[in-house]
Amino acid sequence: MKWHFAEVFETVADLVPESPALINGDVRRSWREYEDRAARIAAGLAAAGLRPDSKVGLYGYNSNEYLEAQFGVFKVRAVPVNVNYRYVEHELLYLLDNADAEAIVFDAQFAPRLAAIRDQLPKLKLFIQLDDGSDGHLPGAVSFESLISGHDRLPRQDYSEDDIYMLYTGGTTGMPKGVMYRQGDFTLGLGAAGLGPDAPRTGEGLKAAVLALKADGASPVSLAACPLMHGTGLWLGVFTAHFLGGAAVTFRNEHFDPDFLWSLIAREKVSSVAIVGDAFAKPMLAALRRAQAAGTPHDVSSLKQIISSGVMFSTEVKRGLLEFADIMILDAMGSTEGSMGSSVVSRDLPPGDTARFVRNPTTKVFNEQDQEVQPGSDEIGMIANGGFAPIGYFKDPEKSARTFRVIDGQRYSFPGDFAKVAADGSLILLGRGSVCINTGGEKVFPEEVEEALKAHDSVWDALVVGVPDERFGERVTAVVSARPGHVIDEPAVIAFARHRLAGYKMPRRVIVVDTVRRAANGKADYKWAKDTALQDIT
Repeated sequence: MKWHFAEVFETVADLVPESPALINGDVRRSWREYEDRAARIAAGLAAAGLRPDSKVGLYGYNSNEYLEAQFGVFKVRAVPVNVNYRYVEHELLYLLDNADAEAIVFDAQFAPRLAAIRDQLPKLKLFIQLDDGSDGHLPGAVSFESLISGHDRLPRQDYSEDDIYMLYTGGTTGMPKGVMYRQGDFTLGLGAAGLGPDAPRTGEGLKAAVLALKADGASPVSLAACPLMHGTGLWLGVFTAHFLGGAAVTFRNEHFDPDFLWSLIAREKVSSVAIVGDAFAKPMLAALRRAQAAGTPHDVSSLKQIISSGVMFSTEVKRGLLEFADIMILDAMGSTEGSMGSSVVSRDLPPGDTARFVRNPTTKVFNEQDQEVQPGSDEIGMIANGGFAPIGYFKDPEKSARTFRVIDGQRYSFPGDFAKVAADGSLILLGRGSVCINTGGEKVFPEEVEEALKAHDSVWDALVVGVPDERFGERVTAVVSARPGHVIDEPAVIAFARHRLAGYKMPRRVIVVDTVRRAANGKADYKWAKDTALQDIT
């Protein structure tokens, strides 16, 4: 078996053809159906002239069809391109043009946005429309179901582990960038992670794991609570289960409803749920507490693990979730550019400090001279992932050269996160350098201040930014929202934080808003927070 998404999924389909693969509402697809529909989609793409390395945009909310389309793209050896469904026309135009997209699969409600820009995208020759219940329609588009019914299966291909897999970043540190991996590197790295420490990292090892789980009735059922257009939802909420013959549960995630999420977990006997830190976990915990207080507790008996990545997942919230569910909580430290470490907690292994992670064996921290930071030295350095690393950024060789570098013969990915190394070798994550605040020559990483503020009983969410200051260059400023039923007392919150932070890290202002703005995947919108803070001081 080659390590390629198409071949891995085809192998699973051959091993467990009648097992569930996709679940969305009342629609369930077996692995046999999943593979068959993907093969017909692949034939439709090939008939439109798409070839290996062609790019296909996926532009929609979470659904079975999103994943079927992606599988079909893999089968024709093309490259799926994740499209943020929140983008407006100029952002959408940039992404599809940058990606050289030749086809796009889209929810019907987004037809007007595509209609406004299609004439500026001459490479885009196939529009495949998903029926989402809206009245949207793009002239000339083919319906998803007619594409499937109108084509016979594309024969299985001779896949190459050198084929490209690409995921676009969200653009939090500039315009979105396509992060490219070799299929062989990415699928082996992700697939091997679910096999256990003693299983062989081979196709035979994967097959044995799939069959063993099936025989034990333990094939995973995974729910992506966050959008599939981002790595956390797709990689941790779908791929990790699919690689083991499991099912992916999806729902239209237009609005996050934690009570609905818990009911879905109970109904579908979900064993694993993928979220993005406190942005999802805090509402989920609040829902559990409300339901218990009302005498109608949510059934969490099927749940075995919560997986999170991308943003802060605070210790207090982890402890709260463990009160309700005997689960493992995996807090993965990583980015689109690679995995760097993790924190695993359970009732038997209580959570420690927030933002403290066990390093992957291949992860190091280097200072500005490319010297490795020594444990316990209190030196700040940049985290480097030396595991399966991307090839580079699509059509951006300069950015690639800065991010993916060779030190002492080893190639590393430097996503931009800073950390210290504790005496025991663990990582103390400080945050992304692009949002670091320089005040009086001291570096302040927003995540550390945000954590201190969110520990106060009245604070629900917080973002911290720097605003101009004549004396210190930048002044630390917080934008916060209140916990339901609470009122934020600015002096009290600042006094509380003073016991957790050095003086230079203290916010000089705490600006209260109704809602702290975040992206659909829970990532912080620091640009909005900065604009809000600047408006407050003008």
